Amino acid sequence: MADSPAEFTVSLAKDETDLREAQALRYEVFVSEMGADGALVDHHEGLEKDQFDAFCDHMIIRETATRRVVGVYRLMRSDQAIAAGGFYSESEYDLAPLTSSGRRLLELGRSCLHPQFRGGTALFYLWAGLNDYVSEQGTEILFGTASFAGTDLDVLSGPLTVLNQDYLAPEPLRCRSRRYQSMDLLPADAVDRKRAMVDCPALIKAYLRLGGMVGDGAFIDHDFNTTDVMMILDTARMTARQKRFYSTDKVKG
Repeated sequence: MADSPAEFTVSLAKDETDLREAQALRYEVFVSEMGADGALVDHHEGLEKDQFDAFCDHMIIRETATRRVVGVYRLMRSDQAIAAGGFYSESEYDLAPLTSSGRRLLELGRSCLHPQFRGGTALFYLWAGLNDYVSEQGTEILFGTASFAGTDLDVLSGPLTVLNQDYLAPEPLRCRSRRYQSMDLLPADAVDRKRAMVDCPALIKAYLRLGGMVGDGAFIDHDFNTTDVMMILDTARMTARQKRFYSTDKVKG
């Protein structure tokens, strides 16, 4: 009996049509759902875009049965950042600890999944595709901002405190927020750690499972209506178990 087709396919955007489909999903998630805005957002066409898109690779995940784009990830290598005039997240964080490290960097951004596919296997396909890309490029450090919806620190105090207390990056890799907002908001004995982790977005939890760490301080992004944290993943520190978490084998079984 022939193997059944995979539920999803992952590839890099090849042309303007692919990119527009990615930007349309980003609009649905970031603008319509989360209330984001920006200078280059196209409300008429329903596209969330910015000046960095032209310089990046765009990973897209399609539902095999319908061919619709249900997930995206924007990827920027160091050479692409030089052409673009810098990494996207440099406007929020001082990246000197990373850019001066001499190691091969990859910035991850604009990650989102269609609401219908959150909490399922789609995220594993996206990570498997990312794993293949990282292997091909010889990437050593992955980084990028990850977002909590909203800017109410009272609501986010538990998750932010846990990230700061338990997952702070070591000093040599610790990027600091340019508009510094402390994440150490509650005493350790006042935090419901289980609740705090439940309240973390799936993307942040995925980073943490892989050994991800956070930078120093949050960044309140009022344009995007988000509270951002800098996630940093050093591939040299990953365990064999963590590497299996986002390997291609995860979605072949």
